Amino acid sequence: MTSKTAPRVVIIGAGTVGANLADELAQRGWTNTLVLEQGPLGLPGGSTSHAPGLVFSSNGAKTMAEFASYTIEKSHSLIGPDGRGSFRAVGGLEIATNEERLADLHRRAGWNRAWGIEAEVIDAEACRKMYPLLNPDMVLGGLHTPNDGLALAAQATQLLIERTRAQGVEYRDRTTVTGIEQSGGRVRAVLAGEDRFEADIVVSCAGFWGPAIGAMAGTRIPLLPLAHQYVKTTALPSLAGKNEMPNGASLPILRFQDRDLYYREWGDRIGIGSYAHRPMPVDLETLPTYAPGEITADRMPSSLPFTPEDFESEWEATKELLPDVANTEIESGFNGIFSFTPDGGSLVGESRDLDGFFVAEAVWVTHAAGVGKAVAELLTQGRSETDLGCCDLNRFEDVQTTPDYVSETSQQNFVEIYDVLHPSQPRVSPRNVRVSPFFAQEQELGAVFLEGAGWERPHWYEANAALLDELPAEWTPPERDSWAAQFHSPIAAVEAWRTRTAVAMYDMTPLKRLEVTGPGAGPLLQRLTTGEMLRKPGAVTYTLLLDSAGGVASDITVARIDERTYQVGINSGIDDAYISREARHQSEEDPSQWVSVRDTTGGTCCIGLWGPLAREVISKVTEDDMTNEGLKFFRTKQISIAGIPVTAMRLSYVGELGWELYASADVGHRLWDVLWEAGREHGIIAAGRAAFNSLRIEKGFRAWGTDMTIEHEPDQAGVGFAVKATKTDDFVGRDGLPERRERATKRLRCITVDDGTTVVLGKEPVYIGDDVVGYITSAAFGHTVGRPIAYAWLPKSAEVGDTVEVEYFGKRVQATVAAEPLVDPEMTKLRG
Repeated sequence: MTSKTAPRVVIIGAGTVGANLADELAQRGWTNTLVLEQGPLGLPGGSTSHAPGLVFSSNGAKTMAEFASYTIEKSHSLIGPDGRGSFRAVGGLEIATNEERLADLHRRAGWNRAWGIEAEVIDAEACRKMYPLLNPDMVLGGLHTPNDGLALAAQATQLLIERTRAQGVEYRDRTTVTGIEQSGGRVRAVLAGEDRFEADIVVSCAGFWGPAIGAMAGTRIPLLPLAHQYVKTTALPSLAGKNEMPNGASLPILRFQDRDLYYREWGDRIGIGSYAHRPMPVDLETLPTYAPGEITADRMPSSLPFTPEDFESEWEATKELLPDVANTEIESGFNGIFSFTPDGGSLVGESRDLDGFFVAEAVWVTHAAGVGKAVAELLTQGRSETDLGCCDLNRFEDVQTTPDYVSETSQQNFVEIYDVLHPSQPRVSPRNVRVSPFFAQEQELGAVFLEGAGWERPHWYEANAALLDELPAEWTPPERDSWAAQFHSPIAAVEAWRTRTAVAMYDMTPLKRLEVTGPGAGPLLQRLTTGEMLRKPGAVTYTLLLDSAGGVASDITVARIDERTYQVGINSGIDDAYISREARHQSEEDPSQWVSVRDTTGGTCCIGLWGPLAREVISKVTEDDMTNEGLKFFRTKQISIAGIPVTAMRLSYVGELGWELYASADVGHRLWDVLWEAGREHGIIAAGRAAFNSLRIEKGFRAWGTDMTIEHEPDQAGVGFAVKATKTDDFVGRDGLPERRERATKRLRCITVDDGTTVVLGKEPVYIGDDVVGYITSAAFGHTVGRPIAYAWLPKSAEVGDTVEVEYFGKRVQATVAAEPLVDPEMTKLRG
């Protein structure tokens, strides 16, 4: 698309994110772009203006690691006045001063290798040679990432501004946005006092000012500005004459995560950043303001006065780690403002309720170029090449976007930013934000709750510990290593055993669901999904949402309740935003085909009643026909259980006979008690998510966002069956499927760990020979099959019986590619 026909894009904010986005759009032929900046263009005064520029690519999220790698690549190509790129590849070094941290560095190295980033854990002597300033008595080892380094963010931003201006992009600084004009559910213009700038698309790249811009557009931006301390020392004797430039560096960038500190050279000085202090939330209403002409490198809105009392212990820790620093003093310091979110991730994507309003907020220099590229792809081709699930603006539940929740959780993320965190580790607070109607019964049974999306989710029940003595020997799991044993209990084996051999109740209430109604509900879902949605009422369909290129954007379960009503089980608010937006568009284009979309999760509840004795239990409390003929597999009908209206769906993600039983929340407490009492003589138990996850992996059921994303097409992800070959209607992504299938080089495969004891947890690299060929997605101990199971993305050439190796904390563990599913491949249990 040429600049003459490109939509008018207005970008708010000319920091590193805004400038990168303008550049990425220009590279794709979109130069009909205006960038507005409230500060002077040469020194805007936002976070970019004072960012130290450290780029560490290590990240548990593949998406964020890819963003960092692209930032490094692009910064190299932006040539500054000295003839060099805007990146100094001095390498990165994360050091360990205790055994727990050293073990975690092995885990982090595994992430890097899984994502294709060079990394190596080196010993203490190698650390000292690489970084001679280190105290050799403190360091046990370190993680070296040779391609990491320093992004010269301010320089790169100015170079991008110059380049895009030459291509026709307009910039207007000293312009404060005061409003977002909208009508008909779309953005129309950006207002700045008396000025009005027409826009087809508005992208807020305003950094910690993002919530204020979002409020103008009626869009919550769940972001908290927090101050973060940074100081520079006076000259170090040991660095004298080593760097020509005042901001030069030759030593690796350094992280001392055991004390929440990081370091970089500034010529013959050392810059020190600290996350060790108390969280310092910033109220934008009271933030000092400066006229554009008053902003200098030492005086800007994003830089608050240094509070030395908060740095005292970190100064002493630094002098202990880097003894030569004891010969210096703190020359300067400030408390710089950065953005934090409820889960620590960035905020990227389009507003759910206002078309054309996009955001790219809470983006640090490390990921700025990568995010700019992704947003440019969203705007120009309707999809990002990189999966955005972990940073999508709409991933949060409404309760997670309230000011109180955002403030508390963002501050907690600040405190924990360098902590060694287990993947199952729940947040400490706030808790009990969302509870199901069964919460009281679950507490009585000793439920151990972990948290997700604000929900309290039972992972196992201490009441079932009494059954450990009855557990058959073949079901007794091996003892786990200390890492895998965290947030786990052998009680999960009991709950899996009883589900497979008797009957269990699972609280499925937190699974998000929508009610999609109206004359256009069927046609809408027919167009958006890969399945046949115009079946008779009572049909339940597992189906996919694809992006325009055939990537798996989500997997959903759709039940047709009646001619105009569908219940749709979705993965997150991302699906809700997409379906709601498409429903709104359809309703506007053809009012006779209107559609209403309503989130019913909070007002309803769900019990998964599963196991070979499930029919014996339910037959005691309902007169409805629950035989195979009365309710077939993947069908739904309205029934009555002890006088309680229930929507029963014959499906199961644990691979056993049973139903998902939905009711209104007000009768949930009674529904649980009725089923519990009916199941006593059949040995019924309550079971949690630990057993559920093990059973669903044994059955080969995929988890979107973990096992598959938009980076994968259905066949390679093992869900090609959900794309109905007989479907004659066009649907989103259909045209892109053939090319995606042709290009696919990997597929998701089941593997079992040969030693029978090592339980990996996900994201570990997988080797064939000496080459990293893929990575682990889901993993668990398979209680039915008696060995650890995992799913992994492997080359298409990998066949059943082949040997692979999984790197677990720096050691290789042998595994074997297995035929799937491991349990009940003939589906006889499910079909009852």
